[in-house]
Amino acid sequence: MDDLLSEKEQIEQLRSWWSEYGGYVIVGVAAGALLLFGFNYYENSKLKAQLDASALYETLTNHVVEGNLDDAEIVADQLATSFAKTSYAAQSRLAMARLYMDRNRDQDAADALGELLAAAASDELKAVARLRLARILLYQDKPQDVVDLLEGQDNPAFAATYGELLGDAYLALGRIADAQAAYQQVLMDPLSQGTVDQQLVQWKALDLPEVPVQEPTAEPAAEPTADPAAEPAAAETVESGESDDVVEAPE
Repeated sequence: MDDLLSEKEQIEQLRSWWSEYGGYVIVGVAAGALLLFGFNYYENSKLKAQLDASALYETLTNHVVEGNLDDAEIVADQLATSFAKTSYAAQSRLAMARLYMDRNRDQDAADALGELLAAAASDELKAVARLRLARILLYQDKPQDVVDLLEGQDNPAFAATYGELLGDAYLALGRIADAQAAYQQVLMDPLSQGTVDQQLVQWKALDLPEVPVQEPTAEPAAEPTADPAAEPAAAETVESGESDDVVEAPE
């Protein structure tokens, strides 16, 4: 009898607890379900966006290979507007820059690479874009822009290629000592073996004009200072000369 009463009390306590907290439990379960649904929906939509962007990028690369500029620009614009946060949008700018250079539209290529550098992209893609943009700027005879673009970049994987381009830019600016230092840094870089033509860089370093040596400027000779002690003597000489000019006639 006591056991039966105890079970009834437990049931009553459970009912009491449920009547007080049951609403919170239902809300919590519903919130958890919504959160799980939202997360799954986000992941699925993110995956779908990646797949759609991948398909578009594949279409773009086909246009680039075929040299179909008009269709390539349409697809690239779609990637930039609808899938701007994906890596494919950044990669599409690299592809368009290549196609523009094939069409001798170097400024359009530079603009595409500049957009990539200003957009949200991985450091690796930006390093490649910076390298290609520097080459275009040298082609456009803008060495100072190359210096502004590459100076201070410390990516070890691109140090040798950046260094060679910096040396070329310094040479074009007449900064021979800086060009020599840049080329030597490339030749001493252990990672430059597979990234640059070391023999070509060495030839560039050997072909540099000699740095003119500036001779110290001679100080102008000081003008002689009149000796104050000599002035009275000069005055006496003048006076004596005047007296010699006056000669009395003999009587």
